Amino acid sequence: MPDGKKNEGLLSDYRILDLTDHKGIYCAKVLGDLGADVIKIEPPGGDHSRNIGPFYRDIPDPEKSIYWWAYNTSKRGITLNIETADGKEILQRLVKTADAVVESFPPGYLDELGLGYAALSELNPAIIMTSISPFGGTGPYKDWKADDLIGWSMAGQAYVTGDDDRPPCQVSFPHCYLVAGAHAASATLAALYYRETSGEGQHIDVSMQESVLWTTLLLVQFWDMMKINLFRAGSRRSMGTALFRLAFPCKDGHVGFLIAGGQLASISMPPLIKWMAEEGMLGAFEDKKDWRAKDWTEKVDAWALTQETVDAWEDSLIKFFSSKTKAEIYEKARERSMIIYPVSTTKDLAENAQLKARDFYVQVKHPELGKAITYVGAPYKIAEAPWRISRRAPLIGEHNREIYEEELGLSRNRIRIFKKTGVI
Repeated sequence: MPDGKKNEGLLSDYRILDLTDHKGIYCAKVLGDLGADVIKIEPPGGDHSRNIGPFYRDIPDPEKSIYWWAYNTSKRGITLNIETADGKEILQRLVKTADAVVESFPPGYLDELGLGYAALSELNPAIIMTSISPFGGTGPYKDWKADDLIGWSMAGQAYVTGDDDRPPCQVSFPHCYLVAGAHAASATLAALYYRETSGEGQHIDVSMQESVLWTTLLLVQFWDMMKINLFRAGSRRSMGTALFRLAFPCKDGHVGFLIAGGQLASISMPPLIKWMAEEGMLGAFEDKKDWRAKDWTEKVDAWALTQETVDAWEDSLIKFFSSKTKAEIYEKARERSMIIYPVSTTKDLAENAQLKARDFYVQVKHPELGKAITYVGAPYKIAEAPWRISRRAPLIGEHNREIYEEELGLSRNRIRIFKKTGVI
């Protein structure tokens, strides 16, 4: 186990070999933060995902990739060239000690090396192999490559992302392989549980396209049930024949709010209109100032509102919200039980009182930097076996000696030879 000690966590009895690149590194991070002994296996010189920015203090360096840091916590790291005969033999020895292997090579690559699931299961019948690839290991697309934009597009998300008068686009941060990694982690946990009852290992085949498609299930059902293709609406939502804003500008950013009818409107609209009346800013709501919650519930059908009416109401709300800060609006929303909320920036999230109260952010020591770095923590609390980041992401080959010499019993001279010949 890491540092020669038992890693207290739900998965502290398990060892995971992580052979992934950027397409799968999140999977083993999830397992490692839950206590598993994860060994990150990189090619000599380091994995190419170490070159993905941004970089600490804008210094391009494979040891300073914040991307690498974020998704490789709680892992030990070794270097190994599995394409060499000696590298293959070393991996086979490690497999005998492992519970699961997570990999993201092109389908068939490990089979060609004699390291596919069939071969490894002969060495360790209980081994679980989780394979993450763009489109899965079968089907006409199985050999295709795909980056985040391709995944976003081919899973249908790009079609509904962006503005209606512009081409489709992707979100601003790599997303698809993180979704695939989360699905891979849950599938690996399920396979580990199944093994406890059956004693059997198995191969898990994760498709990034299918994983992201799970985030668009509503789109598929709209077509299946109503033959409607949902469309890009930017920061708006389509209801009936009109488009409704989801965010409104204010003094220092934006607040989220949706004009609605029925029961939802009865919660927020009457107190909001009353507040606007108190400040003489009713605008297009002038004839609504005496409406009660019941009136909004019975008289306003959002699906029947014309775009002209919606635009007029929203113009009045823009003028009103623009005279306030996010904090002012949020406090009044809490006071009067209105469904209005601030649109948080990264800085807002770093200073969020709720997240601080739950100790969401954690400090992780980086000895080589002589300081601790703030990381996001667990999205859940586990009372008996807490989630934790047990270590920062490994440096290139940081644990070669610890694993090769102390665990596998290789001599220092042999390790030096392996390093010289490009095996490690």
